[in-house]
Amino acid sequence: MTDFAASARAATLAIRDLFPETPLQRNDHLSNRFGAEIWLKREDLTPVRSYKLRGAFNAMRKMRARAPDQGHFVCASAGNHAQGMAFACRHFAVKGTIFMPVTTPQQKIDKTRTFGGPFVQIELLGDYFDQTLAAAQEFCRREGAQFLAPFDDADVIEGQASVGVEILDQLGRAPDLVVLPVGGGGLASGVTRYLRAAAPGVEFRFVEPLGGASLKAALEHGGPVKLNKVNSFVDGAAVAKLGDLTWRHLDWAKPAQVHLAPEDRICITMLEMLNVEGIVLEPAGALSVDVLPELAGEIRGKTVVCVTSGGNFDFERLPEVKERAQRYAGLKKYFILRMPQRPGALREFLSMLGPDDDISRFEYLKKSARNFGSVLIGIETRRAENFAVFTGRMDAAGFAYRDITTDDALSEFLI
Repeated sequence: MTDFAASARAATLAIRDLFPETPLQRNDHLSNRFGAEIWLKREDLTPVRSYKLRGAFNAMRKMRARAPDQGHFVCASAGNHAQGMAFACRHFAVKGTIFMPVTTPQQKIDKTRTFGGPFVQIELLGDYFDQTLAAAQEFCRREGAQFLAPFDDADVIEGQASVGVEILDQLGRAPDLVVLPVGGGGLASGVTRYLRAAAPGVEFRFVEPLGGASLKAALEHGGPVKLNKVNSFVDGAAVAKLGDLTWRHLDWAKPAQVHLAPEDRICITMLEMLNVEGIVLEPAGALSVDVLPELAGEIRGKTVVCVTSGGNFDFERLPEVKERAQRYAGLKKYFILRMPQRPGALREFLSMLGPDDDISRFEYLKKSARNFGSVLIGIETRRAENFAVFTGRMDAAGFAYRDITTDDALSEFLI
């Protein structure tokens, strides 16, 4: 066994002081659907509902061993890393200062404060994360505190490797395939580095959000590159640039092993897991399950482990998740319609709707024109093919309309 594998096992043993191993559960619903043995490694069930606690705890443990007098730790995070560090600070009874953007939802601030208790101070600085990070690093230099990186750190990676240690121990054998979500690459680095040493026959697939494909970009360019734009919906994995250290642990991967998950499709997976299995996953936590339909042809009859990395989902976002899911599935569309300004025009339009169609939004955008008025209309239906019938009827009746469902610019302002 390599030195890293031995260190990962030592980290796993130390983590037992903090919480028991998270469940590795065979999921009957997914197994039956794909004709495979699908197991979920439930990192959404740690005390802070994400795997981030592992890396934060291990890094803090090893830093304190190297510098026993260090009693002040700092991080910059608006999510799971902040909560993991806060929990670790309370465990070790050390001071923690956590920098968060001013725009951080109050729910995340409150949860971080709850996990850290009196040992944690939260500073809200910066409208954007880059500003928050700069403030945290400057604070470290000024105060002599220890910065705790979210993923690009050897001790953090070693802590995340404990997920791989537990998978092998709990399954009792090596799986055929492990599916891992990727943000900055800490989890993927740790798990793959351990399993490649302890179970060399295991294959890997990686999943990134379509709007934050930092690993894919690094593999295509031969090194980490900063993405020009990042979609922040999958906030737990929306990272603009893969870490330099995590890149060195993942540079062996092939671009074909990295799958990209559209943000709206992830919403379908989140709702399915919630409604069918009663499992609450945040967007990043659903990535490994979301990609299974793309892998269906190669996983039949195999043993597959999907790491569900987090379950910190704010239910105030549920309407947005449902909306995104419906639009991706083709069950909801938005149109701008030129409505003739004459008696009976609205009645004529309503007669074009089928028995499964329902108006979810109707709003006049401009009704000062003498002959026509512009209307924003949202329609839900039970089957995607119903829209072809509906638009066919509008075409036949001579109604002028524009489908803006996938028009990002108009959707942002109107929907």
